[in-house]
Amino acid sequence: MIANASPIVLAPGSDCRELFQAAYENRYTWDPVFSGYRGRCLWVKDDRVVEGQFELGADLKAHVDGIEDELIAKAVSSQLWEVAIHRVRRSFEKTHGENTFAAGDNDDVGLEVIVGGKNLGDRYRIKNDVVTMVHRHIHGTVVTIFTKSTTDTGYGYLSHTYSSQYHDPKTNEPTSGVSQFTDTFVPLADDGLWVLSERLVEKDAFAGMAAERQLFKFVELEQLYN
Repeated sequence: MIANASPIVLAPGSDCRELFQAAYENRYTWDPVFSGYRGRCLWVKDDRVVEGQFELGADLKAHVDGIEDELIAKAVSSQLWEVAIHRVRRSFEKTHGENTFAAGDNDDVGLEVIVGGKNLGDRYRIKNDVVTMVHRHIHGTVVTIFTKSTTDTGYGYLSHTYSSQYHDPKTNEPTSGVSQFTDTFVPLADDGLWVLSERLVEKDAFAGMAAERQLFKFVELEQLYN
């Protein structure tokens, strides 16, 4: 769980750039000289288990072999890519240099951070140097993510349990059910390279689509070297 602490007290509208930057820079990211890793992958749904091999290169592209079902292979590849893209180290100035950050309200999730400037309309919440809520406009849709617990790597935090849901940006109507994620990370070596070893995805029923539960496992992991 995210440890409780005294809430951040700021008058609404106050600049909170430094507080948000501290949370942003507390995320765990890979070293820029990341060379990639490989291992075995398993996809589990109900009583069906599919196994293959994967390699994630320095270019962050995932290659999956040994899985004939293209949809499953793509699903495995997507999980690896999605995690990897969030491990890319980008400076705060490069990512948010054209944004402003104003304090909103406070609740159990954390201090609301209202974004202005380039990403006007986005919102976050922060608590104990953790980004506990993300509300972002991406490619014509809105995604809202709540982080419930984290993994401390010693080099920054990784989200352990969290939820996500998509909405229509104009009507705010949901366009997906709520998905619950449980991510387990492990270090490959003593150099601090932490990678995904397991991801459980539980999706609620939505718009005629049944609820589903998928488990992705990544084992026998080894780092690649240039």
